[in-house]
Amino acid sequence: MTNRSKSTLFLIEQLIVIAVFAICAVACISILAAAFSTANDTRAINRAILNAESGAEAFKATGGDLEAVAEILGGTVGAGDAGPAYLSDVVVVFYDDSWRICDAPDASYILTLGAKVTPHSNGLILSMGRVIVGRVSGESFIEGQQLVALDVAARTR
Repeated sequence: MTNRSKSTLFLIEQLIVIAVFAICAVACISILAAAFSTANDTRAINRAILNAESGAEAFKATGGDLEAVAEILGGTVGAGDAGPAYLSDVVVVFYDDSWRICDAPDASYILTLGAKVTPHSNGLILSMGRVIVGRVSGESFIEGQQLVALDVAARTR
């Protein structure tokens, strides 16, 4: 009888150890999933910053010429037939999940660069621009999540 009670206690002890191990494993898996999600978000933000900086530098280098900026960035002025009408007077570049330039239907990210010319009292004419990089969500680009926004100014040529 003592062997039977010892084996029952050993079995109960093993079940408790397995239960504790399972609880710890679930906690570790949830922490790893959160870390993976955070790493992906950080990677996307870093790429968005790089692309926004490239857009701002192209804007400054061309003196605010949107056609030249679009050529440098590999985008288009306006979204053409593929995007909404409110993107008609800005540079638009679409990126896929791997941040390669793509067409609007395949896009996961979008860079927009809009500009307006502002004359100053000292005689300078500046082009003021805003670069926005965000995620594309559904049919509307407005619904996407904005990752980065930069303001830029360039002396017009």
